[in-house]
Amino acid sequence: MEPLPDLASTSDEDLKRLIDEYTQEEQEVSYRRRILHGKIDILRAELVARLQKTGGRSILEDVNVEALTEILAGKATPPAA
Repeated sequence: MEPLPDLASTSDEDLKRLIDEYTQEEQEVSYRRRILHGKIDILRAELVARLQKTGGRSILEDVNVEALTEILAGKATPPAA
């Protein structure tokens, strides 16, 4: 993110333009955030529905969390495919 310009030497017109630009950018980010939250909600609802079908048993129970943590932390190499 770029720093703000020297406000003392910025004209009123440039200040208004910057306000408009940042307002537009904020609206775009906010829209993207709402879309992402909607997708997360849908995925969570699907996961809950699947867990209810399986009596609460998750496919994640078969994941070696320790090994995955080591791989993601860069402390181990991933297993050969």
